[in-house]
Amino acid sequence: MKEAMFYEKLEKLKVRCSLCAHHCAIPEGRRGICGVRENREGILYTLVYGKLISMNIDPIEKKPLFHFYPASTSMSVATAGCNFKCRHCQNYDISQYPKKGADIPGDEITPEQVVDAAERAGCKSISYTYTEPTIFFEFAYDCARLAHDRGIKNVFVSNGYTGTEATKAIAPFLDGNDIDLKGNDEFYGKICGARLQPVLDTIKLMKELGVWVEVTTLIIPSYNDSEETLNMIIEYIKSVDPAIPWHVTQFYPTYRLLDQPGTPVETLRRAREMGLESGLKYVYEGNVPGEGGESTYCPDCGELLIERFGYRILQNRIKEGRCLKCTSIIDGVWI
Repeated sequence: MKEAMFYEKLEKLKVRCSLCAHHCAIPEGRRGICGVRENREGILYTLVYGKLISMNIDPIEKKPLFHFYPASTSMSVATAGCNFKCRHCQNYDISQYPKKGADIPGDEITPEQVVDAAERAGCKSISYTYTEPTIFFEFAYDCARLAHDRGIKNVFVSNGYTGTEATKAIAPFLDGNDIDLKGNDEFYGKICGARLQPVLDTIKLMKELGVWVEVTTLIIPSYNDSEETLNMIIEYIKSVDPAIPWHVTQFYPTYRLLDQPGTPVETLRRAREMGLESGLKYVYEGNVPGEGGESTYCPDCGELLIERFGYRILQNRIKEGRCLKCTSIIDGVWI
């Protein structure tokens, strides 16, 4: 066990956790919403420090990050637990496991071992992913600082519910963040057990702190595919920075959301067109390889710059961050 960061002690041995936007008030002997932070005699502990449930080498495109060291590999790590309860979570077996009140699973590993493994494998980055990285913040933070010192980049794949103090603490060591922007406030309440505004705040703050941000929306038929919802998302991204890449991805029925079919490709295409027509510079269709919406085009001259098929790069015609044809700057973090 390790004492948690970002909490305050209250009366009668209660504590208030400020790691994420839930701000859980946790009585002695109980855990927060995430299921992995426990109050023991007035001290808040993280139960997942160094207890990895998954550790794999992934293409960075899988996160998805399309404008961040394309074609590089990322050492991807996760612990059990999540501060959301999304009804469509594809990793529900590990994200929701601690909420059963069971022991915390995972293999014991140190931050040094994670960074050493990434270095040996030639990974350009370490991704804190699969579950919500905020809930294993202390471990991610220690890994990120070590990786930063060795020239290895750090990436969050996040639901965006990170607290302001935690965001400011990790930002100097965090190079990229793919943040889900899932829908309107009703969607967050009904499907995720959360609120929209903290996610919007995190996207803006991460960008202001110099972290490369991309945004992903999993489009679920009849839940968040209305023009009103899509326009809300588009306009918010544009208000922060129209150069933020937006990924609109296909939903497959899973976990507790089995009442809808997979997202039609036509819906993804419509969302992509809406984003581009509204002024976003880079919009991508996800989970539908070969349909044509996953490649990068120059927003000024229309030249095909990065041709993708799934997670594979077929060609890359960006040089020193510029379009080879018209020399326009292409926003991103490039090798």
